[in-house]
Amino acid sequence: MRSPEERPPADLDLADPSLETKIAQLLVVGFRGVDAASAARTIDDIGEHGLGGVVLFDVDGPGGQGHLRNIVSLEQVSALTRALQAAVPLTAAAVSPPADHSSCLPLFVAVAQEGGQVRRLKEIHGFPPSPSARQLGQRDDLDATHEQAATTARLLASCGVNVNLAPVVDLDINPTNPIIGMRERSYSSDPRVVSAHAAAFVEAHHDEGICCALKHFPGHGSSNADTHTGFTDVTETWQEVELAPFERLIKEDPIPAVMTAHVFNARLDEQWPATLSHATITGLLRRKLGFDGVVFSDDLGMGAIAVHYGRQEALKLALQAGVDVLCLCNQTTYEEDLVERTIEEVSSLVASGAITESRIDEACARVLRLKSSLRPCRE
Repeated sequence: MRSPEERPPADLDLADPSLETKIAQLLVVGFRGVDAASAARTIDDIGEHGLGGVVLFDVDGPGGQGHLRNIVSLEQVSALTRALQAAVPLTAAAVSPPADHSSCLPLFVAVAQEGGQVRRLKEIHGFPPSPSARQLGQRDDLDATHEQAATTARLLASCGVNVNLAPVVDLDINPTNPIIGMRERSYSSDPRVVSAHAAAFVEAHHDEGICCALKHFPGHGSSNADTHTGFTDVTETWQEVELAPFERLIKEDPIPAVMTAHVFNARLDEQWPATLSHATITGLLRRKLGFDGVVFSDDLGMGAIAVHYGRQEALKLALQAGVDVLCLCNQTTYEEDLVERTIEEVSSLVASGAITESRIDEACARVLRLKSSLRPCRE
């Protein structure tokens, strides 16, 4: 990845994109299909609507109890991602295209490949094993963490993945936490250890041209519940020290992206969970910590959001809060027309004045700037 100083500024007027195209660039969507034929609807969404990104899963359905989804083998994933990138419209996506239009900004192709229990590229499909963050943190050898992360990043690059939704920088405060501690997703309870190993992870990925998204802001490590399944209140358990890894990495390393948590924390916002909280995303992350990269939401289909808010309400609140990329993993209830419907819903929010078009432009500019640091969709 190129550093922010080397990236050309995004020019939204270059291809005169419509509001709908700009909204589409803010979406990272899950889909069904292992090849161009079975993923035809998503390829159409990319070509016709300008869909900005996809997220890959190995199996379908919440909790991973469903059928095969996007991943069979390295060769198959590589062919699938090439087909997806080939569908990107050159004129609609390019920021600074060459005269022959042989290059364009890529589709985000994202996956969660943390290591340990959370990884979509698994041995059953011929991919190598990788240790958990806890194992690496306990070993506390930064060279080993960097080497393992470089192996992962090279694997992702060979598959055509350009965004790793990792590393986890949550602190391992509650070892019985069902989604962080019990799944060994945190390097340590010590913020210095977490920051150092996360920095090694990010550096190794950036060396291979892979974007990382730190997660889960402002901290999920102290929770007693899982935001995948429902409301998760960390008001009494969250500690301010949970911000330390985010603060250090934002200040000391070129962090291009952060992913939100759906946790509710009345100490930060008495009304909204973090993903939907202007005080948390714009006030704390952007203004206080100085982050000006891309903010990815966690999956808006997770129980902490979907069970308590209508989708259009969640889209409105997330955008108002300062989220740039709306992740819709399409796992809980699969919707074939999710991209088209979401574009329509956000467009109606703009038409009603609930969301300003300048907020869409701001988010889109950040997305395009990040994409300009990645390998083009066609080289």
